[in-house]
This record gives sequence, structure tokens and C-alpha cells, in this order.
Amino acid sequence: MLNKFFYSIALTLLLFGCSNSVKTEIPDENNGEDEKLTDEELLDLVQERTFQYFWDGAEPESGMARERYHIAGDFSRHVVTTGGSGFGIMALIVGMERGFITRDEGVDRLERIINFLSETDRYRGAWPHWMNGESGETVPFSDLDDGGDLVETAFMIQGLLTAKQYLLDGSERERELAGKIDELWRDVQWEWYRRDGQNVLYWHWSPNHGWAMNHTIRGYDEALIVYVLAAASPTHSIPPDVYHQGWARNGDINASTTAYGHELTLNHNNAGRYGGPLFWAHYSYLGLDPRNLEDQYADYWEHNVNHTLINRAYCIDNPEGYEGYGENSWGLTASYSPDGYSAHSPYNDLGVITPTAALSSMPYTPEYSMDAMRYFYEELGGRLWGKYGFYDAFSETENWFPARYLAIDQGPIVVMIENHRTGLLWDLFMQNEDVQNGLDRLGFSY
Repeated sequence: MLNKFFYSIALTLLLFGCSNSVKTEIPDENNGEDEKLTDEELLDLVQERTFQYFWDGAEPESGMARERYHIAGDFSRHVVTTGGSGFGIMALIVGMERGFITRDEGVDRLERIINFLSETDRYRGAWPHWMNGESGETVPFSDLDDGGDLVETAFMIQGLLTAKQYLLDGSERERELAGKIDELWRDVQWEWYRRDGQNVLYWHWSPNHGWAMNHTIRGYDEALIVYVLAAASPTHSIPPDVYHQGWARNGDINASTTAYGHELTLNHNNAGRYGGPLFWAHYSYLGLDPRNLEDQYADYWEHNVNHTLINRAYCIDNPEGYEGYGENSWGLTASYSPDGYSAHSPYNDLGVITPTAALSSMPYTPEYSMDAMRYFYEELGGRLWGKYGFYDAFSETENWFPARYLAIDQGPIVVMIENHRTGLLWDLFMQNEDVQNGLDRLGFSY
């Protein structure tokens, strides 16, 4: 939650000059009023349109994902995001497999991204949160956050390792790209982010400000993938004690709570018994397959399903009485809000529904997520649907439907819908031998 606080501040500064109270309603050529689509047709449409954020909407020089895109005006057109681009790499794989683009087109784009990542600023192998897509230079995320961001780097590496597996059996050119990915992966100095050998990882390090951000990565939130990859590194790995003492807090990560009849066995940071924002059930699990994932602390499939069901049940209960909440309109997670960026959850309910919350939960709650997709598309229609799929967030209470997108919210929609349909990204990532070694090292079964 702390990093999302910094995110809120940084994004608000970046958005200076952009009103957060604009109520934009842009009609679309297909606003849900035509003949009803089948489930498969609607899934195809949502995936393809959302994929375009990372294809048509990408930063042109680097091929990376723009941090954000506003229909009414783009005030940071060359600011690209590391984690969102990692999600976008996985979306490119979906695009190739679904025929949204050809394989050659997808490989061309991957090559552009990989070459950019090979030449840009890095900090002990980690990338910053934001970069300039033209120059590769770091764009500070905040006054002190102008160096490596280990969590964003992990999200990028998750995407890159998935792409590596996808390319390994391809042409000579594709195998060469897989080799370049391996070099990028091996260069990340995960153990450096232990800050002088502590048994915990730190989120940020800057050559200008050192460890001034002082943010340890402890569970439970969105960052499980950081520890899995840090243990998996063939060159700069961490010992298991860093996971157990740091992430798992010497066992204090376990704190069983129940809400609406569903149990959470992990202590969600500052989130109470209802659990944190739903991106915690998405970001680490775009590649990391939760279906059979267990360790001494949790059954991660059961945990993510229950987290999602609690979030939905809270929206149906709707204790704050917001307009528009219900069985088919649910999902609280980090996104825009009328007053800026916020990590929405039952603990922080501002009356804002964020489509990625329900849609990226498709593997966990397929029927409920499909119902939400239909409501968003058929009932809200052109108020919520635009050139890159569903807009980032909305509030029926405020009649607030801003025509805006964020990379970190669009990417999981494409990827998690595909994991629900075919398991494609899960299967690729879990085939990686380094990943398997890391999971084994930490005591996971999978």
C-alpha cells in the first residue's frame, strides 16, 4: 500500500494540468446496442481492443507501453512504464497467438523493446519505474525515487521470461532474442537490494539518494513475484531466509480472517479482513501459475479466489450505499478516481469501480467476471467503452466516466483472460527452468 501512496503523489504531479473532474462520454461505433455477442465473441473483442493499448498505443520509439493515455489529451506521451511494459510483452504474445498481429510483427516489436531495455538506464541491473521512451533516460517517479525499482523490474522480468520461452523454439532470429532476454535477466542484482545483506528486499535504490525511500518489500501484497525471481536468479540469487524472514515476516504473514463466508489465510498489509485491492491477486500471477501453487503459508489459488469473492461480496453488500454497485458491477482496485489515483479496496472505498478488477479476475470467478463484462459493455456502453477497451474506472454515483487508460490496468485484462481461456502465459512462464529452481528453493509445490 505504501508504494501506491507514492504512486498517487507521483501520478498527480505528472497529471498537472489535467482536470480529474472531467466527465467524458465518448460514443463508440459498437456500444453494446447491436446484436448480442456470444461469450466467446465478447472475450475476443475485449482482448483485441485492450491489446491495442500496447500495439497501436505504444510509445513509437521504444515500443514500450506508455504510462497512461487520455483520449482528450496526452501530456506525457514519451513517459513509459517498466511494469506496465512487462504486462504489455505478455499481451503481445496473446496478440500473436490470437491473430491480432502476425508473429513477424510481434517479434519486430519485441526486438525493439529488448534493444531499448538493453540500452536504457539501469541501477544494479534494475530498471526505474518510468523512463523516457525516446532517450532511455530515467524519469523520476518522485523526488527520491530516481533509481532502480525492484518491483517494477520483477514485473518486467516476468514478461521477458515468458517471451523467452515463447521464442526458444522459433527461428534463429527468435532464439537470438531469447538469448538477449537471458542476458537482461542475468544482469539484475537482486541480492544488492538486500541493503547490506539484510534478510529482506528493498523496493528502491538510487545512486543519488541511496536507500532514502526505505521501503522494504514484505507480504502480503502484489510483490510475491519479486521473491520468486530473486530466488530463481542464476547469477544474483537470494537465500531462502530472505523470503521467509523478509516477505513472510517470520511467519507473521499468516493471520486467518473471514469475511462473507470466505477465508483469507494471509495478512493483507493494512487492508483488514476484507483484503487489499484486487491487483494483489493479479500482478504476480500473470505468469506465476496459482492453480497448484502452495507453500507453508498458503494455497494461492484458494487464497486468490477467496480474495476475489470477498471483494465482490463487499460491492454487493455496498455498506457505503454507492450508486451502481451490485452483482454485475463490482471490483475495487488501484486506478483513477475523481480526486486522483487511489488504491481502491473495501478498506478504501471511494465509490469507484475499476473494470480491470473483475475482468482480470476471470480465472478465479469466470461466471461473475463474465457477468461484469456484459454489464460494462451492454449496459454502460459508450460511456465506458473506447478505442483501447474499457476505460480505467468509473463512478455512477459521481456520473464520472473519464476517457482514460493506464498500462498497469489494461495489461492484466488481456493476460488473465487468456490464462482463463488457454493457460498460455502460465504455461510458458512455468516452463522456465530458472523459475522452477526458484520455486523449489523457496519450498513451493506447483
